[in-house]
Amino acid sequence: MSDQPRPHERRASAGETPRRRRGPVPAHSRDEIAAAAITLTDREGLAGLSMRAVAAALGTGAASLYRYVASRDELLALMTDHVMCELRPYPAGHDQWLDTMLEMSRRQLHLYRRHSWLLDVTQQSPAFGPEALAWLDHCLQVLEPVTASSRAKFEAIAMATGVTTLFARSELAAQPALPPIDSHAYPHVARAISADATPAPTDRDLFEDALRSLLVGLLS
Repeated sequence: MSDQPRPHERRASAGETPRRRRGPVPAHSRDEIAAAAITLTDREGLAGLSMRAVAAALGTGAASLYRYVASRDELLALMTDHVMCELRPYPAGHDQWLDTMLEMSRRQLHLYRRHSWLLDVTQQSPAFGPEALAWLDHCLQVLEPVTASSRAKFEAIAMATGVTTLFARSELAAQPALPPIDSHAYPHVARAISADATPAPTDRDLFEDALRSLLVGLLS
């Protein structure tokens, strides 16, 4: 019986470059897709978010995105975890746990100001991706000097997030209504309106006093 390899089993000879396997070359990473979707949704809101719209922003077809993101819900989860990277670097806890938790909440508030769509996404289906878990882990690290139970700490973190969300929603409701602008037809007008749509600053004393009272009350 011959030891010669069959044609389809031919080995590459010395010095010969092996042939690469055929297959589609990835055109975009999940991070690029998330970034494009965030930019689009910051400008046009959740109503303007679709796989087709994101694909158009990336200069590709909607079908190509499904190789990386299976659905719109998965895209929203990816976007949520992506923007939570903006909460880094986390403030160090040391012994001033209350001040550090207030700073964490202030960062959350600023995150909601930059990405108001996040308020609705987290309310509909709270996402616990890697960045959300990292943020929660840091909050628990900050609260290590507190003698309260783990359950009380989880409740305090959840309540602080709820208060921050309420303040962010209140700011959003106070913003003047802006006319709908077709960002493709009038890109400069749309960008100018988006840039000026900065919410009125929250009463810092009221926000911090509410959080301070809540955290001390739950954890003392």
